[in-house]
Amino acid sequence: MPGHTHDAAIIGWAHSRFGKLEDCPDAEALIGLVARQAIEHAGIAPEEVDAVFLGQFNGGFVPQEFPASLVFEAVPELRFTPATRYENACATGSAAIHGALDFLGAKRGRIALVVGVEKMTATPGPRIGEILLSASHLRTESGVENGFAGVFARIAEAYFQRHGDASDALATIAAKNHANGVDNPWAQMRKDLGFAFCRQESEKNPYVARPLKRTDCSLVSDGAAAVVIATGDVAKAAPRAARFRATAHVNDFLPMARRDVVRFEGPREAWARALAAAELTIDDLSFAETHDCFTIAELIQYEAMGLVPEGQGARAALEGWTAKDGRLPVNRSGGLKAKGHPIGATGVSMHALAAMQLCGEAGEMQLPKAEIGGVFNMGGAAVANYVSILERV
Repeated sequence: MPGHTHDAAIIGWAHSRFGKLEDCPDAEALIGLVARQAIEHAGIAPEEVDAVFLGQFNGGFVPQEFPASLVFEAVPELRFTPATRYENACATGSAAIHGALDFLGAKRGRIALVVGVEKMTATPGPRIGEILLSASHLRTESGVENGFAGVFARIAEAYFQRHGDASDALATIAAKNHANGVDNPWAQMRKDLGFAFCRQESEKNPYVARPLKRTDCSLVSDGAAAVVIATGDVAKAAPRAARFRATAHVNDFLPMARRDVVRFEGPREAWARALAAAELTIDDLSFAETHDCFTIAELIQYEAMGLVPEGQGARAALEGWTAKDGRLPVNRSGGLKAKGHPIGATGVSMHALAAMQLCGEAGEMQLPKAEIGGVFNMGGAAVANYVSILERV
């Protein structure tokens, strides 16, 4: 099955700060930060929105299930508009975006509002671990210690055994993303920690699950992001537009034992399909926003996207290929590592940040060359894999 091309573009967006947002007690309050703002940014009236797509993983973070119509609390003019909740683990936000693209492609409407949201920090730490681990295959993987960090620690161990110790590269990725996060006004952690701090185990940077330290793991976050997606005819008249050149969605087996987890075969397939549909190679991209839930994930994704051959991901990090002034800047936003990872909001955030770059509205994060961007969002340990190729209009 190939990737897909689209006649649709992001024409507006909104982004909350990510972090421990105590003034937003629930998902409804977080939705209120972005829903109307995105519509206003797009320069349209709420009545022009034909459908709402809401991404929320939840899984027990908040008691309120059935959240799609909560968007109407922030934008009551949307009453009676079709609204659907999407969920695909940590790729939930991208699932909602791809759902909106399908809706527009089927000519059921011309404008869609996509909101991604998650309220995580009100949940006790051990319970957060349990909820996140539910995105693994519980029958065979529920015994993994340290939750999802333990899952990715297993992947890192297997990678090190096959390709050599990549601890220096992981620390380089962490330091890069923290330095980038300083420029992101919505990032949860805006602090340049430096390579030495990220590399060295310490009281402030202990091992979470060997070989992964705290600086190798994304943050527990609250947050929301929204984008307005419109068909090409509407986008032509919009004040800004970042067009979807191609997308791909690939799911793999859930149990890690069924796959070669070090190869990230699902992400590899998703990137190949999207780039083929876009009639591009990885060298045509100006930048990428990719799913660094753990630094080892970003490292292996360098290989999956075709930036380097298999087993050479460390080279891309150590030689500065993915730095903001490198061959392919990766996670100029700070990534999940510094920006934060409110599960349902992450994929929408990545698309909003890519659109900002392409439209020249990324502020201090703005890259000098931003013509074509790649977004990769992953659910589970390389199980649900979404790639979007976006271009400046």
